[in-house]
Amino acid sequence: MRKYLAPATLVLATFALGPVVAQDVPGLPGAPDPARVQAGTYAVDPEHTQVAFTVNHLGFTNYVGLFGSATGSMTIDPAQPEKASLSVEIPLKEMYTTSAKLNEHVQGPDFLDVPKFPTAKFESTSIKVDGTTAEITGNLTLHGVTKPVTLDAEFTGAGTQPMSKKLNIGFSGATAIKRSDFGIDKYVPLVSDNIGLSIAVAFEKQ
Repeated sequence: MRKYLAPATLVLATFALGPVVAQDVPGLPGAPDPARVQAGTYAVDPEHTQVAFTVNHLGFTNYVGLFGSATGSMTIDPAQPEKASLSVEIPLKEMYTTSAKLNEHVQGPDFLDVPKFPTAKFESTSIKVDGTTAEITGNLTLHGVTKPVTLDAEFTGAGTQPMSKKLNIGFSGATAIKRSDFGIDKYVPLVSDNIGLSIAVAFEKQ
């Protein structure tokens, strides 16, 4: 998996115009302080969760798109973070690039085939924690195929969301997959097999 992290790192640089590092900024509701995390079950905040992907097109561009409206949950005990569990589901119809025609093509039978496979899902199976970073291994189901993947994750921050008045926790993550492993092999290698993924996810305590 580590050999595929270069395209995932490229996603972060391309999408965010440089890596974003968690910072404790005075006055912000959230801060990268693990002591703020409370044990319990959290739901994915679909309005503030994104999955960015990058794919090399013809050797000319590293093209980026977004998935949104994710749902799911996380159960965590800060005293035993390695025992946390995570499940996230992504509706593939909520995919956006800067081209309406490309959106339609990627969602069509050549690639995601959304009418037949409307969602992607990640479910964690093990977590290795090192301070505020973690390796989250789990099963990714995409295009009707389930394969193990590992996310390099980082705790972004926690605190009370000022509108909902509920505790929020945020994480970022990066990984990469080979789309051919999931039966999506059209146009390889003109459109790269290796796909970088960058995740920004917010959870709200239930």
